[in-house]
Amino acid sequence: MLATKAFGRVLQRSGRAAMQTNARSMGSIRGKHTVPDLDYDYNELEPVISAKIMQLHHDKHHATYVANLNVAEEKLLEAQAKNDVAAQVALQPAINFNGGGHINHTIFWKNLIGEKNGGGQLHDGDLKKAIENKFGSLEKLTQTVNGKTAAIFGSGWGWLTVNQAGQLDVITTANQDTPSTIGHIPLLGIDAWEHAYYLDYNNVKADYFKNIWRVINWKDVAKRYDDAVAKTRK
Repeated sequence: MLATKAFGRVLQRSGRAAMQTNARSMGSIRGKHTVPDLDYDYNELEPVISAKIMQLHHDKHHATYVANLNVAEEKLLEAQAKNDVAAQVALQPAINFNGGGHINHTIFWKNLIGEKNGGGQLHDGDLKKAIENKFGSLEKLTQTVNGKTAAIFGSGWGWLTVNQAGQLDVITTANQDTPSTIGHIPLLGIDAWEHAYYLDYNNVKADYFKNIWRVINWKDVAKRYDDAVAKTRK
């Protein structure tokens, strides 16, 4: 009995030490998270996405994820300082959800650009070759992404990713889960939450999925693809 209790205390101390190390790492590596500035004006994506939606989405929704993430990480550090393992565990869903919201939206803003500045234009290169080899054409890729994204039950994201084998893949994630949670590297994300489209498209989200390809920043996606392939080959 004494040996069992002692072993239990060792496990408890080990788990607490691991969580303390993670919390200290987060606190030492970065300070407060912030919402990144957009590379374009709110109205640049019109008529695909209105300036009103862009402002609300960026300044309100993304800002809320960032604010909640900062609060959750502060509480995590406090719980770590108090050796409160239960509190640290309880904070993980908030960190995952709001951290995912911050990561996903940061990618999303970079994935977009106005049509007058090259939106929707996929030029020759490694990414285009990979898309044609895997899906047959850009049109078939968009159909695949749109089909899977439209089938999301509730809220989530549609993604073009590089999987663990270094190949292009199309996946969806629920809520604010990120592709990295299943070992995928995100290249292009389509926000399927209602706040991303409802003011413009009401309940006809299929039109939103169809039109958003007109403002995809394929230069950004291609750069992410090159970086992802290089990473998987290491």
